[in-house]
Amino acid sequence: MGSRAVVVGGGIGGLAAALGLCRVGWEVTVLERAPVLADAGAGISLAANGLRALDGLGVGAAVRAAGQGQYRGGTRTPRGGRLARLDGAALERAVGSPILGIPRAALHRLLREALPAGVLRTGATAGAVRQTGPGTVRVELDGGEALAADLVVAADGVRSRVRGLLFPSHPGPAYSGSTVLRAVTRQPVGLDTDFELTWGRGAEFGHLAFRDGRAEWHAVLALPAGTRFADPLAELHRRFGHWHEPVPTLLAATRPGDVLHHDVDELRIPLASFISGRIALLGDAAHAMTPNLGQGACQALEDAVTLAAALATAPGVDAALARYDAERRPRSQAVALAARRAGQVGRRLSARPAVALRNAAMRLTPSRAATRMILRHHAWTPPPFDRPAAPGDGPRRAESGAEGRIEA
Repeated sequence: MGSRAVVVGGGIGGLAAALGLCRVGWEVTVLERAPVLADAGAGISLAANGLRALDGLGVGAAVRAAGQGQYRGGTRTPRGGRLARLDGAALERAVGSPILGIPRAALHRLLREALPAGVLRTGATAGAVRQTGPGTVRVELDGGEALAADLVVAADGVRSRVRGLLFPSHPGPAYSGSTVLRAVTRQPVGLDTDFELTWGRGAEFGHLAFRDGRAEWHAVLALPAGTRFADPLAELHRRFGHWHEPVPTLLAATRPGDVLHHDVDELRIPLASFISGRIALLGDAAHAMTPNLGQGACQALEDAVTLAAALATAPGVDAALARYDAERRPRSQAVALAARRAGQVGRRLSARPAVALRNAAMRLTPSRAATRMILRHHAWTPPPFDRPAAPGDGPRRAESGAEGRIEA
């Protein structure tokens, strides 16, 4: 019997980790506590680094076919004044790809379809995770079942239960100071931009276009944690309905029941390690960050590929996990810090003088300088790894539209 891994969490990071492990010959079980996969959620932006990671996992072509490249747009003021312009073509020349907009549900579905049958178990909640020997871990499910594994990957989100068990003295996630409301329009909206942000006083509104003509929008407000509205869409009309087009049009194309509202939490205090014995933290469980740089999912995808590559090439699982921690922790924590600082420059400014200074600085920043700042995060290349034959190759991957191999 080959090496066995249990992945706790069936989100984007967990599915990507499972796909990477399967592709290097591991037997994998993904535990997802939701009994039904509703394919809910809004939209997601994937930068070149995330797309390269998806290439390494064999699903890059399918994701690109389902997404919309972000070539036109930028940053504006509530009255429509231009602060910065998005040059997706220049970004594509620099790093090989524009930023890609895709419904979160579509990305999740493509990752799920690329997995071998039987890997994903829904309605399965992991409880205690125990080291039972130098190279074995036991995962106890809430229903009483237990799974033995050579490796556990905790991809169970910003409020990771496994992280709390491994590092009980860590304070855990903290509220970033911002709350976000978002939705996907119910019909095409005829946008002339692919991606746009509008910065107001203590507020931000943004959208990204999808291939089918619909759009995802988000509204970010600097409010106390736990703030909720009796009628979220009506409140957004009140706050943003007088902003420039297409903001009112996007709100008008949204059904009230489709609006999602979440506080933005982050791991403000970095973890000292992403591993403990044969347990590895991945994605938001390891480095939950604010969405200001659009790097949360991309960093999770980088985690997944790096972990698989380390397990395929390092002399043993323990050495592989040490390599994973050494490679992923500095980079992902640096990106998280940059995202936090970007948020402080953006929507959280509310005083008029501070907003005026920020807007002036944005207008004066040359597009090449802005591109260089983006490149620091987008210009990442996945580590190569050899891939032995993995269960589920062949017909199932062909059905999903994913590429069939990884270049070593």
